[in-house]
Amino acid sequence: MIDYEPFEELNITNEDWDRFVEDSDNGTIFHRKLFLSYHPEGRFKDASLIVKKNDKLLAVFPAVIVEQEGKKILSSHKGASFGGFVYKSNLNFKEAFSITQCVIDFAKELDCDKIQLTLPPIIYQSKYSNYIDFALIKKGFKYQKREVSSVVQLDIPDEKLLSSFRPEARTAVKKARKLNVEIAECERFEDYYKILKKNLKMRHNVAPTHSLEELLKLKKLFPGKIRLWGAFLGEKLIAGVCNFSTNSKVVLAFYISHDEKYQEFRAVNLLFYDIMKRYKNEGFKFLDFGIFTVDMEPNLGLGRFKENFGARGIIRDTLYKDL
Repeated sequence: MIDYEPFEELNITNEDWDRFVEDSDNGTIFHRKLFLSYHPEGRFKDASLIVKKNDKLLAVFPAVIVEQEGKKILSSHKGASFGGFVYKSNLNFKEAFSITQCVIDFAKELDCDKIQLTLPPIIYQSKYSNYIDFALIKKGFKYQKREVSSVVQLDIPDEKLLSSFRPEARTAVKKARKLNVEIAECERFEDYYKILKKNLKMRHNVAPTHSLEELLKLKKLFPGKIRLWGAFLGEKLIAGVCNFSTNSKVVLAFYISHDEKYQEFRAVNLLFYDIMKRYKNEGFKFLDFGIFTVDMEPNLGLGRFKENFGARGIIRDTLYKDL
C-alpha cells in the first residue's frame, strides 16, 4: 500500500530524512534538510512530503508553498537549485505513477492552484531512468522551461581530460603553468568573495545568490562537500571556484570568479583542469558548470566559455500542473 503524509506531521526527524537522501538513487545536497536549514526561519512556508509503501519510506519531496500572481503553488523548495522527488534506485514504473499521484492529491488537500517542480538533471541519478518524467507528463504536467546546464564527463582516462579542452584552453593551461600559477584548496573565502562580487557586478550587474555569511554557514554545515579552490600567484589569490559536492556522482561549480587585473595569467583554465583531475580521482563522474540559459534564453558567451573545458549541454527541467 502506498500513501503519503506531510513531513511535519510524521515522527520522522531531519536526520531520518537526510539519511534517506544520502542512501537514495538521485538525492543531492539540495534535498537535505540540513542544507535547507541555512535559510532564516520564516523565509519559506515548508510543505515537504513523504511517500511510504507498506510503512517504509519510498520517496521524499522537499517543497514549499508560494504565492505567485494570486495563485497558491506547491513548489520545489525555492531555497535550492533543483528539487523534485528523491527515491531509491529500485523504484519501478508503477511506483513512479503512485508518487506523482500522491503529490497531486497532497496539493489538492492544501487547496493549491498549481504544482511546479524542478528536477535534477539525469546525471544526478545512479541508475538512469525517466520513469518520473514519463509519469509527470502522463499525469498532466507540462514543461514550464527546459534550461541547459553545461556538464563535463570526468570518468575518462587522465590523458584524455586535457585533450577534451578546446585548443585555446589547452594553450592557456600551459601558459598558466609557465607563469607559475598554483592551484590549492583553501579557506580564503573573504578574499574570494570580494573578487566574486566585483565580477558579478561588472559582468551581470547582480550580486551573488548567497551572502558571505550564508556561504560560510553552509561551509560549516558541509565542510567536506563545500570546498573553495584558489589559483595563486605566490600568496595572491587571483581566481577561485566554490564547488558543491552535490552527491557522490556530481560536483557542481557554484561560483566562478577571477581578478580581471590578472587576466593574462589564464588562471581559470588551470584551475578547472586541476580540480577536474582531483574530483575525478575522488570518484566523481561529472562536473556540472550549471545553466547558461535563463528562462530558456541562452547566454552564448557563457555557453562558449564552458565548452572550452569540454562541457556539453544537458537539460534541467521545470514542470507544472494547473489544478
